Amino acid sequence: MESLLKLEHVTICYNEEPVVHDVDLELNKGEILGVVGESGSGKSTIIKAIMGLLGNEGMVTEGDIWYKGKNVVDMPEKELRRLLGPEIAMVFQDSGAALCPIRTVGDQIYESMREHERISRKECAERAVRMMAKIGLKDGERVLQSYPFELSGGMNQRVGICISMLQNPSLLLADEPTSALDVTIQKQVVEEMLLMRKEYGTAMIVVTHNIGVVEKMADKVLVLKNGKVREYGKTAQVLTDPEDPYTKELMSSVPRLKRTGTGNGGR
Repeated sequence: MESLLKLEHVTICYNEEPVVHDVDLELNKGEILGVVGESGSGKSTIIKAIMGLLGNEGMVTEGDIWYKGKNVVDMPEKELRRLLGPEIAMVFQDSGAALCPIRTVGDQIYESMREHERISRKECAERAVRMMAKIGLKDGERVLQSYPFELSGGMNQRVGICISMLQNPSLLLADEPTSALDVTIQKQVVEEMLLMRKEYGTAMIVVTHNIGVVEKMADKVLVLKNGKVREYGKTAQVLTDPEDPYTKELMSSVPRLKRTGTGNGGR
């Protein structure tokens, strides 16, 4: 079976300085990879590279990033843009900052959806309100009519999650998706993301400091330090019996959530 996503010996530089070194990883349909490590370890840089969002200073200088057999590193911008949204979606760490402050949430969701499919404003609003309800935004109609600055940070984060999930992408890249949310809403968001995997076979890369989220969601874990892979393997193995000294140190330094059910997506 051909992998959905494959990184081969990827090195990423900013202003010609390497920040990610020789990373390999592979993701199949429906798999979830958790990426952990301290701040500045290169976690977010990897998923930005997949999206082509490194900016003018950033560049993949070595290696290849394959999505469904196509190398996104060499892909023309126009072709890559067609993939972003319906095929590859991203939840930003600060979704509020990714939203336009002078346009309503509803307008921005409609524009995002209309870019990739024929859809009426009414149908778009109905789908968005249903998705918002699933991740804890009960007053969806009001949210659609609001500007981002009228919403709390946690509400804007859920709007960003809603936008990324509405088109049922094949690959969802989530950069600290639950960091701005309280524990109850974190649980709802995690459960909805797992349901998305179950219903649509969505593969995910989840960048997080929250080991509880990794434990609940991820099939595999990638541990980074200073842009280098320190450990990569199945979640249960890495979390309970890590081989690398840094991973052991990382696991012992973070609080662990008490388990109330089965982990790894409840499978």
